[in-house]
Amino acid sequence: QVHLVESGGGSVQAGGSLTLNCGVGGDTASRYCMGWFRQAPGKQREGVATMRTGIDGTYTYLIYSVKGRFAISYDNAKNTLYLQMNSLKPEDTAMYYCAAYPTRHDFCNIGDWNYNYWGQGTQVTVSS
Repeated sequence: QVHLVESGGGSVQAGGSLTLNCGVGGDTASRYCMGWFRQAPGKQREGVATMRTGIDGTYTYLIYSVKGRFAISYDNAKNTLYLQMNSLKPEDTAMYYCAAYPTRHDFCNIGDWNYNYWGQGTQVTVSS
């Protein structure tokens, strides 16, 4: 099991950048799918990006609306998951959550029902 603590949210003007951090504690030696999710007021929670930890190579996925603007990465030395967000738009405004679930597979599911560990969330507000 792991414990997730998010930080890095804030307010930024449209076109700006933010980097979200998700500190991972607990059994970091195990393999997990990790993902970033977001939920805006009145909207359904949606997956934004996923990646696999604990293995070599790169296994990442981004939804179409953020592809080319966002990047997901993991620093093994710091046990930290990142979401680098560039060219932010007002529609990116949401509460962002880090989540994880243990897996033995190479590919990660974008559906939030698969994730059993969640961070507390960090607010991202993009003004126009």
